[in-house]
Amino acid sequence: MTERKVRVRFAPSPTGPLHIGGVRTALYNYLFAKQQGGNLVLRIEDTDSQRFVPGAEAYIIEALIWLGIKFDEGVSFGGEYGPYRQSERKTIYKEYVDRLLAEDKAYIAFDTPEELEMKRKEIANFQYDASTRMQMRNSLTLSADEVNTLIEAGNQYVVRVKIEPDEKVTVNDLIRGEVVINSSVLDDKVLYKSADRLPTYHLANIVDDHLMEITHVIRGEEWLPSAPLHVLLYRYFGWEDTMPQFAHLSLLLKPEGNGKLSKRDGDRLGFPVFPLEWKDPKTGDLSSGYRESGYLPEAVVNFLALLGWNPGNDQEMMAMEELIKLFDLGKCSKSGAKFDYEKGKWFNHQYIQLKDNKEVAALFMPVLAEKGVTADAGYVEKVAGLMKDRINFIYELWDQVAFFFVAPAGYDEKTVKKRWKADSAAQLAELAEVLSGCEPFDVEGTETKVKAWIEEKGYHLGNIMNATRLALVGAPKGPHIFNIIEALGKEETIRRIRQAISILK
Repeated sequence: MTERKVRVRFAPSPTGPLHIGGVRTALYNYLFAKQQGGNLVLRIEDTDSQRFVPGAEAYIIEALIWLGIKFDEGVSFGGEYGPYRQSERKTIYKEYVDRLLAEDKAYIAFDTPEELEMKRKEIANFQYDASTRMQMRNSLTLSADEVNTLIEAGNQYVVRVKIEPDEKVTVNDLIRGEVVINSSVLDDKVLYKSADRLPTYHLANIVDDHLMEITHVIRGEEWLPSAPLHVLLYRYFGWEDTMPQFAHLSLLLKPEGNGKLSKRDGDRLGFPVFPLEWKDPKTGDLSSGYRESGYLPEAVVNFLALLGWNPGNDQEMMAMEELIKLFDLGKCSKSGAKFDYEKGKWFNHQYIQLKDNKEVAALFMPVLAEKGVTADAGYVEKVAGLMKDRINFIYELWDQVAFFFVAPAGYDEKTVKKRWKADSAAQLAELAEVLSGCEPFDVEGTETKVKAWIEEKGYHLGNIMNATRLALVGAPKGPHIFNIIEALGKEETIRRIRQAISILK
């Protein structure tokens, strides 16, 4: 048999914002496809018309583009296997529904929700399957004429798969190994609904994966229970030779306690669970996103990649190209991964440090604009270089560097009491004169001359430096004092010193 080109798909439903667990699934599909020289397909599974949310599809695409997860084909990307939106493939699915009905591998059921509920009350742990289907109202218990009459009268119906009992079903999972179950535990799942003339997930994704020549299905652990049914459907259609290989990823777990990571965990502990900010079109509720919270896309990718997979060594920092090179489905964990949101902040800090000062300055410019500050790009670059090692997020720079752009309007009272001595005003007046004669006015030049003056006068170095910092910054913070002096420049440094003398006396 000719080896097929690797083709994987990410197939989200537009029922709301993309959860960070879904982002990880998309990322793993991307890493696997790129490593194998294959294609990544974006398919939108919008067959659940009741749960469709306007704007969700555009949100999903924007989020994945922001993260650098690039698709080779699919919704908004084009390709030869379209349409890629399931709601546009109705006629395709109907053909395969009719085929299963004709081959007695599916049947039509007319049971109403009320009838099903009555049966659940009558039979403990009721399951619609080989043991109960003959008690129900379907094409197995009704005559062909009765079925046709009900359909012509406009009665709504569903098509259910006909699962034969006591058959061995084997799922070969690339992460979990061989999983064998008995078909008797499966129920006759609904494959198609006449109400909206759309298939359910179970039929649509099998047909689409086959027609789109998908070779590997990498999806979340929550879909593992449906895998045996999907294997059976491939068997029913006679597609065993082209059945994709499955890989079911472990869940992302709460940072503390047990259970699956949820939006409530993020709200409670103060971290996003969505890639981008999301505004609910019905309620108007706003949910935070990684992008708007100040995370760099490369940091989010690196962080997510290591939640449930590791390269087999202690390496943590990996850009996308290196992740592609090292990724191995066989090294994905079978157990859930605790969502360590503090580690996400650590990654963001590391990626900020890796950026050159010019990039950090460019990212900081919008923050300055919000504060009403106009500054030379070169100056912002110098300031960013001095302080970027102190932040986890770009927006945190403002609190660290505001004094570089705006002179202090006041002085920290505790620091004044502790650092502004009786002779500080007279000493700083002298310092201003010393600085006015410094050339060149850089770190080395000013530090050498000022320290020589302090030594000559017999002044206390710490007292002078602390009082100078208070005068320039207004608080006991900031980088090396001579870095501040150089950045502010001679005129502004002397102006601030004289202002402090005037106010503090």
